[in-house]
Amino acid sequence: MGIIGTYEQLAPACHEYDSNYPAAANLLIALIHARDPKLIAYHVGSTSVPNCAGKGVIDLLVTYPAGSLPSASALLQALGFQAQTSRNPFPEERPLRVGSLQHMSRHYRIHAHVVNAQSPEVKELLWFRERLEMDTLLRTQYVAEKRRILLEGVADSTEYAERKGAFIQAQLQTRRV
Repeated sequence: MGIIGTYEQLAPACHEYDSNYPAAANLLIALIHARDPKLIAYHVGSTSVPNCAGKGVIDLLVTYPAGSLPSASALLQALGFQAQTSRNPFPEERPLRVGSLQHMSRHYRIHAHVVNAQSPEVKELLWFRERLEMDTLLRTQYVAEKRRILLEGVADSTEYAERKGAFIQAQLQTRRV
């Protein structure tokens, strides 16, 4: 039996920031690194940014060296992570693994994005996290966009992710210019 619990698929929501997110994420990062030091995990997404409201899911970016996707996937499975089962899942060559963690009397859902360390996506995710940390206006706009999407009645997590992804992509375009 793995350390990671069963993932519960919930409708998208926008929760206020929980100051225990970093400790829970650091525990997960340490678990992964202890089992395979070649895997580098980062805490990304709204839960990694103080005072950023979001879906309340701890997003991890788990990077692996070229050719190590099978061993990275096996390690996450051994910890108890599950394959994504939502509509339109990530492809297996760039998987998303899901799970949950009991920490500090709270139940946290987890999304582990498994990405080749050389992928441009790694720099993009880390750049966006840093921008949200440094730019209060951007953080406010991002939260407002998520709330706007929910107010429009979006109840499907895949549609929610796609819609807020457009905001993120627009920010990434400013990086590339």
